[in-house]
Amino acid sequence: MPQDLLDTLNEAVDAVVAALAGCRDWGPTGLKHGQFGFDLAADAAATEVLRAAGLGVLSEESGSEPGDGPVAVLDPVDGSTNASRGIRYFATSICVVDGQGPLAAVVHDHGCGERFEATRGGGARCGGEALQPPGAKPLSECVVGINGWPPGRGGWAQYRTLGAAALELCAVAAGRLDGYLDFSVSGLGSWDYLGALLVCTEAGVEVRDGLGRDLVVLDHQSRRAPVAAPPPLAEELLAVWESLSGPAVAG
Repeated sequence: MPQDLLDTLNEAVDAVVAALAGCRDWGPTGLKHGQFGFDLAADAAATEVLRAAGLGVLSEESGSEPGDGPVAVLDPVDGSTNASRGIRYFATSICVVDGQGPLAAVVHDHGCGERFEATRGGGARCGGEALQPPGAKPLSECVVGINGWPPGRGGWAQYRTLGAAALELCAVAAGRLDGYLDFSVSGLGSWDYLGALLVCTEAGVEVRDGLGRDLVVLDHQSRRAPVAAPPPLAEELLAVWESLSGPAVAG
């Protein structure tokens, strides 16, 4: 049941919170670029809970371990560079995916303790309060979140590059940002955005890939370029993304 899954995901996130509180290794692991000791500590804490619940796991840090049922797509620390530099804007994101797509998700903001939750068809919440569909503004008045380097002027009023895609997408769901575009060279892994994708979808925000590809992928090598906004702004942002970058973003 979705609520049972949420309980498991919250337990896994609580385990990460405890692991990070006790972590003394905040330096690079030397194993792969951009990986830190706290990434591995968070991964170990979360995967132990998820696997004990019988879920398969697809983690940014430890790869894929199939199970007999749904798969938990895990980013133990989304925004690792921020965390390594003492910037309190990073998250743990977990999304359970079954044969019909995202089913349950939790995104936890370690900077302020705020927690987003969503279940398929059950709505999205922040701090236990239901998220309402945010209204769309004219693009010229929008403040958007961006990952990567925008290759040109997009017509928005301002943009923010905050360094944690899961939180930025959730900020769109909460109406704090008006939209989000990924302009990174290689795109994002599914662990970066799937949890927030479900939060957005259940809050009435559209999330699509800039190149029109399926965003629900359970492949450690696949990368996507999510674009998110409330309708009808979503179509306008997609057109902007296409005009600025188009097929230059790798798949």
